[in-house]
Amino acid sequence: MSGPFAANATARDFAVTARLATATAALMFALIVVGSVVRTTGSGLACPDWPLCQGRLIPPFQFNVLVEWFHRLIALVVGLGLLATATWTAAHRGTRARLGGLAALSIALYLAQALLGALTVWKLLDPNVVSGHLAVALLLFATLLTLGLIARHESEADWQHDAAARARPAGLLPLFGAATAAIWAQAVLGGMVSTNHASLACPDWPRCNGEWFPPLSGLVALQMGHRFAAYLLIALLAVVAWRSRATADAPVRAIGTLLFLLVLAQAAIGVANVLLGIPVWVSALHLANAAFMLALSLAATFRLSLQPAPARALVQAVAR
Repeated sequence: MSGPFAANATARDFAVTARLATATAALMFALIVVGSVVRTTGSGLACPDWPLCQGRLIPPFQFNVLVEWFHRLIALVVGLGLLATATWTAAHRGTRARLGGLAALSIALYLAQALLGALTVWKLLDPNVVSGHLAVALLLFATLLTLGLIARHESEADWQHDAAARARPAGLLPLFGAATAAIWAQAVLGGMVSTNHASLACPDWPRCNGEWFPPLSGLVALQMGHRFAAYLLIALLAVVAWRSRATADAPVRAIGTLLFLLVLAQAAIGVANVLLGIPVWVSALHLANAAFMLALSLAATFRLSLQPAPARALVQAVAR
């Protein structure tokens, strides 16, 4: 098959891949948030065996048991969505050539995530294992989003031309890339605070146990490290918002501004989390907002990567 029919078929293949990957990423987002509820409600060992729960497929109807069981159920559905995405990608030549590596990486990350989930139970909620579980979950979420973004890009020629027509401002791409990495690292650090039970090592804010400069040792050092990193992230995203105003790409400008507003909201949620004594739903909102910020920053980074650097754009303009 060749010509317009082949092009239409390939575009359709990428469009289906984009929908599958995006839906699976949405489920992964839900899994990450429910995982926060599992941690903060102390439900991680409500099902002390794996893959069954208290020796059953359908466990007793008790709150902590159902929270953990529901978390496992979403993980299973994520696995099915990922299997569908990878199978469709591998079954078509165009998607396989362009996205096969990302699909394979997604499967590897999912298997690592499942292993870490099992180790979380077998190792009785070892903080390092639980933190690793969150770190890999966020990486899998980002990988699925990237797969979906690339597939959507390949399926929509008009969007490709629109995005590539704008030259990106110098330095903006690495700035968004750094922001994406920093958001992921801060979310993982927050997970370490939670899993090591350091959330209330400093039960006040902005001071810690009444001190502006407390001794940085033990759980206090972990809690303060998370706070200092948050201040740095706010500064970084302020620069991102300011620099984003230089681009002609309206979606990137909007994301730059929104990220700064969201990180301010994230700081307020974090403070509320401490002052209110780590309520379950505030903690879940804290992680959900972090994952949403990661998705937005990744989307802007990808969009910028499609646009030529200023020097290259100038050469293309002269060539025309």
